[in-house]
Amino acid sequence: MLARLQQFTTLALLAAAAAWAGYFLQANRPGIAWTGALVIVLGYALFLGIEFVLVAFVQTGAAAPRASAWQLLRAWWGEVLYAPRVFCWRQPFRSQAEPDHVPERPNGIRGVVFVHGFVCNRGLWNAWMARLRASQVPFIAVNLEPVFGSLDDYQAIIDAAVRRIEAATQQAPVIVAHSMGGLAVRAWLSGMGADARVHRIITIGTPHQGTWLARYAMTTNARQMRQESRWLQQLAARESVPRRARFTCFFGHCDNIVFPASTATLPDADNRHVPATAHVHMASQEAVFGELWRWVMSSGADAPERGEAPAQPSR
Repeated sequence: MLARLQQFTTLALLAAAAAWAGYFLQANRPGIAWTGALVIVLGYALFLGIEFVLVAFVQTGAAAPRASAWQLLRAWWGEVLYAPRVFCWRQPFRSQAEPDHVPERPNGIRGVVFVHGFVCNRGLWNAWMARLRASQVPFIAVNLEPVFGSLDDYQAIIDAAVRRIEAATQQAPVIVAHSMGGLAVRAWLSGMGADARVHRIITIGTPHQGTWLARYAMTTNARQMRQESRWLQQLAARESVPRRARFTCFFGHCDNIVFPASTATLPDADNRHVPATAHVHMASQEAVFGELWRWVMSSGADAPERGEAPAQPSR
């Protein structure tokens, strides 16, 4: 569903830019033709810029040092370059390019379950899935639907993926979740009482304590991500210290979606700050993949260093 929506959006923008340029080129006004086409194609950069201005005003410095103007600019530029790869290519057109890798019999390697965030799909993880496949690490990446439903609606999807990877590997998996996906995983843990069925949960830019930006939300799942929402309060009340200690939470002072930075931290978890990095771009950072690799290669409650993570494929 989301892939089709993003296909339509991407192609519509390109068609609009081409139509604008063609019309004004025929009128012999090349300056207006190319300027307008660029504004249509690159207009998203302006909206990203507005989000970073809000970050600058709302950030508190409580969980991490306040981001400097230079750090915010670096994060904005990184997101401008990275976001189109995700929202205009991987998710709309390449969401099935890396199918789930589930061996017919256990190969002794722990598996991974990937859970994407709001307005995303499994294509977000394509680069990571390629690296894991090359190392024979089993994995499953889910699509959370309905796209704009309640966060509680995703429990069955996550549970089915975990059961499938458990059956294939005979081991509890590592779960990696971006943004809203981390809240869906917490809801699954609580609703299914599934603590013993997961080895580690790694969240990336998850609004564990809501986000300032969600005050403008209209959809059910986005409203649940408002700061101090009733849904978040009820979820937190059902959680124990040992459960929260199973989490590694990556957060950033330049996250343009989940801010202030402290909202992406979880009490009693291993909270890791990623400086000068925006929300979607955070899901591609080597520090995050390295943490996943440590836990995939570990067998006990702690994650000792056991070899280097595989290099990114050269494609």
